[in-house]
Amino acid sequence: MKKKINQLIIGAILGLIALSIIQGYLINNTYELKKKAFIVETKKSISKIDDFSPALDSLADMWQEQFIGKLIDYKFNLIEKNDVIKSLELVIDSVNNTYISEYQKGLIKNKVPYNIKFHKKIRAIIVTDSIKSDTIFDINKTPKQIVLGDIISEENSIIITTTNWETDHTSSRIINGKNKEVAFNLIFQSVDEIDIAGWKKIVFKQMLGLLLLSLLIFAIVIGLLYYSIKNLITQKKIADIKTDFVNNITHELKTPLATLTLATKMLQKDEVKHQPQLIDNMVNTIERQNKRLQKLIDQVLSNSLGYNEIQLHKESINIETYINTVLDDFQLSTKSNNVILHRDFSVSTKHINIDKFYVTTALLNILENAVKYSGDNIIIDCNVESETALRILIKDNGIGISDKDKAQVFEKFFRAGNKEIHNVKGLGLGLYYTNQIIKAHNGTITVKSKEGKGTTFILSIPFN
Repeated sequence: MKKKINQLIIGAILGLIALSIIQGYLINNTYELKKKAFIVETKKSISKIDDFSPALDSLADMWQEQFIGKLIDYKFNLIEKNDVIKSLELVIDSVNNTYISEYQKGLIKNKVPYNIKFHKKIRAIIVTDSIKSDTIFDINKTPKQIVLGDIISEENSIIITTTNWETDHTSSRIINGKNKEVAFNLIFQSVDEIDIAGWKKIVFKQMLGLLLLSLLIFAIVIGLLYYSIKNLITQKKIADIKTDFVNNITHELKTPLATLTLATKMLQKDEVKHQPQLIDNMVNTIERQNKRLQKLIDQVLSNSLGYNEIQLHKESINIETYINTVLDDFQLSTKSNNVILHRDFSVSTKHINIDKFYVTTALLNILENAVKYSGDNIIIDCNVESETALRILIKDNGIGISDKDKAQVFEKFFRAGNKEIHNVKGLGLGLYYTNQIIKAHNGTITVKSKEGKGTTFILSIPFN
């Protein structure tokens, strides 16, 4: 059964991991779709600015016209290639602030609700004629960037469009008294990029409802899984407790029943019927075993009460006198001659209101356990304090309790150690009942123990 539960838990965890991966994948896909839809919507808004802004068109005509003039000078060998690039940078710098200002006005006019940076970045400038192809600028071969508009970092840039401006030019000039003519084809490649401030937050905000719903569903699944596994473990624990109890009570009942059966058979024999002394012995044996059976039944019935069901009849008692009486009675009742009982009283408050019958039962349960689970030489230390509450510490030199069993030692029907070995008689109700008695007095009981080093029970009962 335990193996099956472990397999179920492992399977549930693996299923939960698989569900998490699938849910993460779906959320990521939704995020990408939302991101694309958001960028497409922004592109549409921005495209209107380029298409319907006379101011931007006039600025573009201005720098393009000056750039063409420099290319013509270059083709006539009047300037170097670097001079063309420098002149392009200068003209872009001269119109850049105006360009950015006009673009922001366009964003406001078109009611774009985001803070956007925009620029055109030149990727390549190629001049071809009938003889050769001449690359004036290639962004892949130089660290230099030529942009018109805002400065945008690579990691934040979103590409809007890639454009190719291609045009043919023919020009003539008189150089050294001679009329010279040049014809060339210009390929001007650029890319439009934007940076939307906080676009990730905007997309996440649009997905907030979906994310919250996903988290809620995931939390519900985890909660149901936890609840199911917890109930399964609880049911298994209850089943184990019932099995242990049946085994324990069966074992406890076997001896008196076997003795009763044997005594009854003996009484039926003719040779016994004529021996009054033997008959009296058999009757006494039957009576003792009958009392033992009754005691077992009473123990199951009374010790199963919860602390709310215990009706207390409190009376004022002298602490030291009462504890000494309980310890004296315990020493008289124990069959072992090897029990050494030490007493230590540090009593500042002399009296307390308790139910003597129930508290005596609780103390005797702990003392009897100390004898049951100790070796041949039993040493029990009983320390009593009464400053802020009545504290009774009962320490033995027995076999101790493991950390695993310590957490369950006050549970009903629980017996520490190997439950299949009944060297120590009992139904696993004594400490449970003791705990209920102390709780009924609004007190607490704790245990400190290490295997092989004895056990200490600490009972604390408040004065009011």
